Formats: sequence, structure tokens, C-alpha cells
Amino acid sequence: MSNSYLVVKFHIMKKVVYLSAIALFTVFASCENSAENAGGESNVETTETGSGQSGVQDDISNPNIVQVASGSKDHTTLVAAVKAAGLVDALSNAGPFTVFAPTNAAFDKLPEGTVEGLLKPEKKGDLENILGYHTYVGTLKTEYMNEGQLFDMVYGGKVTITKDGDRTFVNGSEIIASIPTSNGIIHVIGDVLLPK
Repeated sequence: MSNSYLVVKFHIMKKVVYLSAIALFTVFASCENSAENAGGESNVETTETGSGQSGVQDDISNPNIVQVASGSKDHTTLVAAVKAAGLVDALSNAGPFTVFAPTNAAFDKLPEGTVEGLLKPEKKGDLENILGYHTYVGTLKTEYMNEGQLFDMVYGGKVTITKDGDRTFVNGSEIIASIPTSNGIIHVIGDVLLPK
């Protein structure tokens, strides 16, 4: 064997060892990052108690309808009703939904004992119907609502839109505020809409 052959073979082996070392380092670094991600904190995780979409904890995305309502001190009665009706997962899904959300003061206008009665397990069907009458599948923005429009709600029939200048009403109840969410929109209203 000539010296030139050995020199060429040495350089080839040197390159193979160098490339192998780089490949091993890359694989090792990838495995280490995967192990850190598996053992470390995640931005999206499921809780032990949640079994549906409502059980997903996500600190990055915009909050959904249920999360927004849950963060409002003016909607504690509505949130309690949504929970009692078993609709938390449904209203946490992708939607989109439009929810006409009565305030606590709106529920206080109902005859005494009405809310307490509706929150009882045996009244779950009635509660679902009432809450369904506040929910539309799709996103309804006030700027696209027109006088006399009718919208089919999830349960209970249609609601009627009326206008007075820049003010918008649903079944005669003014939309006080509109809050976009990740899965639709909430329109805050001052009355509970009762199916007719």
C-alpha cells in the first residue's frame, strides 16, 4: 500500500468519525429536549376533573365563552345555571356560538324562588331549554343585526331583533355590551329571555 492511499483513507475515516459525532450530538440534544418537555410544564394540559373540552387548561389562547363568563362577577348566576344544566363542555367547544348572557340582576327580576327551582336536578331539562333559548349557533355581531330579524335559537324557537338608533335589542332586552371570545361572542343583556 502506498502512503497516498493511507492518507486518503485516513481523511475519509476522519470525516466519517466527525459526521458521526455531529449526528450523535444532535440525537442526544433532541432526546434531552424531549425529556425536558415531557417532564416539564406544558402550556396546554388536561385537569384530572375535566373530561371534555372544559377540562383543557390553556394559558395561551383567548378564553372561550364559559371562561369569559366565569371571570365575570356579574354572571355568577348564569355560570351556575350552565353548570347545573351540564352545558359547560358544549359551550367550551369550538362553536362558534352567540350567547345572550343575562346578568345576575336580570335573574333577580324573576319571581322569587324561580332560579333556585331551576337549579334543582329534576328541573335540568327546563334549565337546558331556557339556556338554549339564549344560545345561537354562529356568530351574530350587533352591527350586522337588522330591525325585525328573527334568529332560531338552540332550543325554544326564535328571538326577534329590534333597533333604536345605535341600540340593539333582543326580544326587547337591550344588548348592553358585546364580548368576543375564542369560540363566538357574548352579548350581555339585562333580562332573562323566556321561550314563548
